[in-house]
Amino acid sequence: MAFPLAAAAVPLDPRKFRDPDITAGGDRRARVALKSLDTLWFNTGTLCNLTCANCYIESSPRNDRLAYLTAAEVTEYLDEIARDRLGTRLIGFTGGEPFMNPDLPAMLETVLSRGFDALVLTNAMRPMGKCKAQLLQLKERHGDRLTIRVSIDHYGSAVHEAERGRRSWQPTLDGLSWLAASGFSINVASRYLSGEPEAAIRRGFARLFAELGIALDADDPVALMIFPEMDASVDVPEITEACWGILKKSPDNVMCASARMVVKRKGAARPTVVACTLLPDDPQFDLGPTLRAARGGVPLNHPHCAKFCVLGGAACSRD
Repeated sequence: MAFPLAAAAVPLDPRKFRDPDITAGGDRRARVALKSLDTLWFNTGTLCNLTCANCYIESSPRNDRLAYLTAAEVTEYLDEIARDRLGTRLIGFTGGEPFMNPDLPAMLETVLSRGFDALVLTNAMRPMGKCKAQLLQLKERHGDRLTIRVSIDHYGSAVHEAERGRRSWQPTLDGLSWLAASGFSINVASRYLSGEPEAAIRRGFARLFAELGIALDADDPVALMIFPEMDASVDVPEITEACWGILKKSPDNVMCASARMVVKRKGAARPTVVACTLLPDDPQFDLGPTLRAARGGVPLNHPHCAKFCVLGGAACSRD
């Protein structure tokens, strides 16, 4: 299936996003300082039960480029948060498919028992289904401090399965329905794949939620997040220091002002901290093995910085 937005794509100007300090037009590139570490993400590994057509991280059943994190490694970063009094409130888990990592339930128990809120991004399919008993136990002990965000790429099966593969629609709806019926705190992440305006997508999801009997407000931007499409080969403006005033936006509202992500690369001795959930592989966004080392400012030197965060106004955390 060809999506309408893809037809109008203009290739990225090769002069852009070359210098971390200066744009192709000779202006000072915008940088974002870490205001506070409100959210720490853990990428549990790139392995996934699906091979999506447009996965920004190229997750698949064979891609183990980012290795499974262990519960012990997660605990080390939670200890650092406590030791340095960083004030982090939310711990997020993404992948790949996080429920494929056998240590995820233990990670969640550790995070929640220490008083953090936890957010897990999932396709709600078979890997999550295998963890139902453990999830119910976590909910019983920790209630709504655990939120599960389910990825549904469209309110209709055709677009969703064009992206995620045949027979991916109904299992995801079944998983979402089980979470809702079991009383979990849930929300949904979708995309602009179909080229429809936001209002039309939200109306479509409102109908879907009603059909499923799920009490989610499709007009609530947290209950239903709709993310911009990301394609680093498509042209997008570079963000300069002057853009904050021109766009009437604050760098404090960009994701890297309040979040970092921990990844472990295949073959590495230990995990490392990266500036952004969207850029786990770009070495210029690798900030070192500790949260202390990762406190520096981040130059917005990637197309995703512009399209997803600044111009798209999107963020991966839940508020």
